[in-house]
Amino acid sequence: MLSLTSKRWEELQHAYGCAANIPGMLEQLESLPASEGNAEPWFGLWSALAHQGDVYSASFAAVPHVVAALATAPVQADASFLQFPAWVEICRAKNGVEIPEDLREAYFESLARIPSLAALALGSPREPGVLACALSAIAASQGQYAIAEAVLELAEPETAEQFLQWVFSH
Repeated sequence: MLSLTSKRWEELQHAYGCAANIPGMLEQLESLPASEGNAEPWFGLWSALAHQGDVYSASFAAVPHVVAALATAPVQADASFLQFPAWVEICRAKNGVEIPEDLREAYFESLARIPSLAALALGSPREPGVLACALSAIAASQGQYAIAEAVLELAEPETAEQFLQWVFSH
């Protein structure tokens, strides 16, 4: 995993240019902050690293840090700790974005940790959004990008129910 103090962050890019500001936001994840509304650091991370379905070199350096923070307390972690890695991987696959060679190993190792962390996160009853993000993250970590994205779209119980009604009526 790329150190948060590495000069490499200055070489990485995000939606607005140089990613030198990303380590400061990632450090804040250690306290497991919520991602409601425009809450930081999540608003800034999403905006810079997963902007309108685009991902960047810094996105791949950030995912291992998000997963590491999730690993500290999966049951207390907000849904974004699962959704963010899932969405980065979905967007990477959909857009054919190449991962920088020096970031690949840590990125894919962090994705491999997601199924067990998702199981821990769901060890007690959680709201539907966390469940959907966990299922999506598992699917993305297994290379099932369409399923991962579909699960995110069906995150609300009412939406899932409407979808099932549509499926059974066709």
